[in-house]
Amino acid sequence: MPTPSRLPEVPRNDIPDLPQGAGLQSLAVTVVVIAALYFGRDIFVPLALATLLSFALTPIISRLRRMHVPRTPAVIFVVIMAFIAILGFGAVVAGQVSQLGSNLPKYQYNIQTKIRDLRANATGGGLIQHASEMLQKLSQEMDEPDETPAGTEAITPDADEPAAPRPIPVQIQQPDPAPFEMLQTIVGPLISPLATGGVVIVFVIFILLQREDLRDRFIRLAGGGDLHRTTQALSDAGKRVARYLLMQLVVNTTYGIPIGVGLWLIGVPNPLLWGMLAIVLRFIPYIGPFIAALFPLALAVAVDPGWSMLLWTGALFLGIELISNNVIEPWLYGASTGLSSVAIIVAAIFWTWLWGPIGLLLSTPLTVCLVVLGEHVPQFSFLHVLLGSQPVLSPQEQIYQRLLAGDPYEATEKAEDYLQEHSLRDFYDVVALPALALVEQDRARGVLDEVRRARVAAGARTLVDNLSDHQDVVVVEEEPDGEPAEAGIVAEETETVAPLVVVTRPGWEEGAILCAGGRGNLDDVASEMLAQLLENDAIGTRTVSFENLSAENYAHLDLDGVQMICLSFMNAESLVHARYLVRRLRRRTSVPILVGFWSLPLVDADRLDLVKTTRADMSATTLAEAVAQIDTWAKVEVTPADPATEEAASPAEADTGGAGGVLAALTPAGWRPALS
Repeated sequence: MPTPSRLPEVPRNDIPDLPQGAGLQSLAVTVVVIAALYFGRDIFVPLALATLLSFALTPIISRLRRMHVPRTPAVIFVVIMAFIAILGFGAVVAGQVSQLGSNLPKYQYNIQTKIRDLRANATGGGLIQHASEMLQKLSQEMDEPDETPAGTEAITPDADEPAAPRPIPVQIQQPDPAPFEMLQTIVGPLISPLATGGVVIVFVIFILLQREDLRDRFIRLAGGGDLHRTTQALSDAGKRVARYLLMQLVVNTTYGIPIGVGLWLIGVPNPLLWGMLAIVLRFIPYIGPFIAALFPLALAVAVDPGWSMLLWTGALFLGIELISNNVIEPWLYGASTGLSSVAIIVAAIFWTWLWGPIGLLLSTPLTVCLVVLGEHVPQFSFLHVLLGSQPVLSPQEQIYQRLLAGDPYEATEKAEDYLQEHSLRDFYDVVALPALALVEQDRARGVLDEVRRARVAAGARTLVDNLSDHQDVVVVEEEPDGEPAEAGIVAEETETVAPLVVVTRPGWEEGAILCAGGRGNLDDVASEMLAQLLENDAIGTRTVSFENLSAENYAHLDLDGVQMICLSFMNAESLVHARYLVRRLRRRTSVPILVGFWSLPLVDADRLDLVKTTRADMSATTLAEAVAQIDTWAKVEVTPADPATEEAASPAEADTGGAGGVLAALTPAGWRPALS
């Protein structure tokens, strides 16, 4: 069943379905790629670092190019300055660590004192110490051998027998290492990082110098037949990664500088070291700030004889973290990286397992590239579904899924989230009715039995009832001078005209509109939605079930005071049933009848000519259209009289000369008996 064409488009991700057999092929490719990344990490880690650094440095080089600086000097200058900054950062950190190591023995006494205090103040009067002593004694009793085994006598040495010689202690001393061995011990651990850094420098220079050529070759290799898609993917990946690295660096800097200054004011040693480490460690998702705070907190315990420095340090990290998360990051990021929170955690675990600590630092930007790949390559769309932050289900699909699961209250929560930016009428037309249309589609396909269909209908009725007290927020437009705009008719400058007021016609305030389902319980839910909108529009309604309109029951239907009947249909193929139902109601009343086919596109409605096909008086395909048509019958614009005149007028005069007179004048010909 097609979705109503008159409904506004709902933003969602158009994720293409995978072809048959593509799942196993994608799984095999994924396994091969992971194995290659693991066993070839000595090559891929420098290449990944160089690629990400090139993403970060490309905007700077592009700016220099716009200043007419040749490419080669611009690349060499930017790369040299970047690595000088990195090496300078590392040198400062190494110096601070060396200074901290030389000062650690000074804090030994404070640590021992606090440990003794903790033992003395343990719960239960030294419980920990007593338990430790007891376990130690039991261990000694179990380890000591029995000196006199059972059934034997103790053997004492003979006085005339000479004593056994005592063993001579032997001490093995290693010779002093040779100068070459000492140099190898010192330089050996540094060879691997230096080699990796050199390879990264070479890769960065090569990538930046050959950027256009590498881009063209990648386009030809990845999708030469679809230049638009491949170009969009490369541009999207480059922008997201560059924005992430730049914004994360700015956020981390605004985080680390206050940390360093605050620790200096508190008195924690080496505040420069902890501020710089906070900048670096905050690149690690989620756990980075906790690791950055761990070392200063431990040092505060060792330095301060009391506990005030520890409390101040903890308060500093907590306050800066809250400000950074709730103020700095939302202000600077503007747009997210497109990753969900769970995806960031899973990516951190996966890349750490794959490449170690470097993988942990690179986890977020590398995963961003995978999400971009999933967005633009259909074979890898599952990556976008698993890792992306955008919802993969439209609002109507979310509502339908919750109703299928028998959870109308979570469906209500999603509805309230939607209603924060939209009206109730828009929610019913754009989300709720399309969700019921999905139910009808599944019923027509034979995948939804009557039991589950009844459960969905009951949940939808609960949803409508939960929204019965919702009030839309009315936005009042203001004039340029700041005064609220007033509704009225524009008249001549010398003429004063009272504004017209829209009021409900007499007789339409209570139970004037009979809303009924046409054929099933889903139709009953749709009729309740229409009735709720009309009640909010100050038009009286009452609802009846589709069963009350059956051939056996329609004769007993109470039609007293009914001014109009509205029939709701969720099945677009119920035209014949609607015509029979209208004919049946004509035997009881002559009031106007409106038929609503809420899942029928407007094009099909115009082609079928619903009014002529069903013999009804009006038709609609959206609730907004139905309410607008009913308003033309139930509402009237009047000029409010002077309050003193209204009080003096008699009821008969009010009926002839007030709103009732206007009502009689504006009542469409042919319907006056029904409106009396």
